[in-house]
Amino acid sequence: MSQTSRRRSAVPAVSTALAWILFLGSVGVVTATNSITIRVEPLFHIDGLTKVMWVAVTFFSGIIQSFSRRYMAANRDVERFFVRILLFTLSVLVMTAADHVLLFLTAWTAMGVLMAELIGHVRRWPQARVAKRLSRRYFLAGSGLLGVGLLVLALSTGAVTISGILASVDSLSRSVLLLASGIILLATLIQSALVPFHSWLLSSMTGPTPASAIMHAGFVNAGGILLTRLAPVFAIQRNVMLLIVVLGGLSSLIAQAMMLVKADYKGRLGCSTVAQMSFMILQCGLGLFAAAVTHLIIHGFYKAYLFLSAGSQVVKKAPKKRHHGYPSIVSTAVALVTAVAGGAVFALITGKGTSPTDTGIFLAVIVVVSVFQGATELLEKESLPAFVRLVGMPVIMLPALALYGGTYNVIYTLLKDLPMVKTHMAMTPVHWGLLGLFLLGHLVVKMGWLQQSNRLYVALLNTAQPDPETVPGQQGEYEN
Repeated sequence: MSQTSRRRSAVPAVSTALAWILFLGSVGVVTATNSITIRVEPLFHIDGLTKVMWVAVTFFSGIIQSFSRRYMAANRDVERFFVRILLFTLSVLVMTAADHVLLFLTAWTAMGVLMAELIGHVRRWPQARVAKRLSRRYFLAGSGLLGVGLLVLALSTGAVTISGILASVDSLSRSVLLLASGIILLATLIQSALVPFHSWLLSSMTGPTPASAIMHAGFVNAGGILLTRLAPVFAIQRNVMLLIVVLGGLSSLIAQAMMLVKADYKGRLGCSTVAQMSFMILQCGLGLFAAAVTHLIIHGFYKAYLFLSAGSQVVKKAPKKRHHGYPSIVSTAVALVTAVAGGAVFALITGKGTSPTDTGIFLAVIVVVSVFQGATELLEKESLPAFVRLVGMPVIMLPALALYGGTYNVIYTLLKDLPMVKTHMAMTPVHWGLLGLFLLGHLVVKMGWLQQSNRLYVALLNTAQPDPETVPGQQGEYEN
């Protein structure tokens, strides 16, 4: 096939148009049905979570396919790429709406198979073929575990639908709940690439950049969707919820440290995704399921943008020594006041963090720390006059946090009829200890203590490595 005939293929245009039609249809469903739950027994259960994800996923797909029409134009398999993107989008939409256990599992498995194909899209690369096989093994293992967990629940309740299982959760024995939730949690950790299951994600960079972007449209963040959908199975088990918090928190801390030692841009984005997905899982463990869904959508927007703009970030410039410690007293004070004010704005808008005994305080403190960290880094940049930076910092940060809080409230309203979405977990010493680790982690990085340990640096560098067989080593291997 000639270059001209490939460029004239109608497949990219048709697939992109269908994605935008699906987006408009999803918006129409949300507008027309509002808080109404639509049931098509026994296959589909279209509730608030379904509607939120439909709008987000179809928008991601439309944007990414629009970008890909030019980015992938010269690729010899461009038609196959767009067909897989469209089928992937449809499988995510079915997964978020499926109520029958078998349909849900089928859609979940289809997502993994299609994502593995996208990761290994460039068939001429031996590294891409290895990455495809590696990711497919992870995804099929996760699907198998999810199938076993759902089978345990279905056999124990006699229900073949997710809604039927959730309606009978209170009748299940503690051992059945523990067995099923443990197996499903393991599938969740694999899907969302939490440490130590992050290798597939870091090895997936052989895929085209749009494939890395579409991954955030309900795939790598499907772990949060799964925990939110099955919230009653987990939320009534206090120790399991604590385990989710610990696993998510430790994975997030490790992944953030890994990001500091990665030299390549896409590798850093991969580590950042692991950290953010870990924090999403942590929020589920806190009982803040609406916050987890908000996080996966906002992070999906942001990370998809970063992957699509990755090419413009790879530029030649002189290395700059990283500054450790905090900026001047005035700058630090401005950053601290902005962070505390931001936390107060978030708490007032969302109601999270107003009580020291509720896990909402965990989220509010993380918001304060994140704003403080971002503010100090921005204040160190010298591209703008100091006065502009000092005055502009709160002017930019506070409205952004208000927007985040408002987005959370909208999503919470759409999810309010889901079981356990209003769950309030009490803070325990485990929560406070993990929160202390987050604060200590910020201090360790900011003061440069992390970089002073060669042994820790090497350990993190080794942990952050993809499978060596997925790393192209010669210039000619990048031909498509």
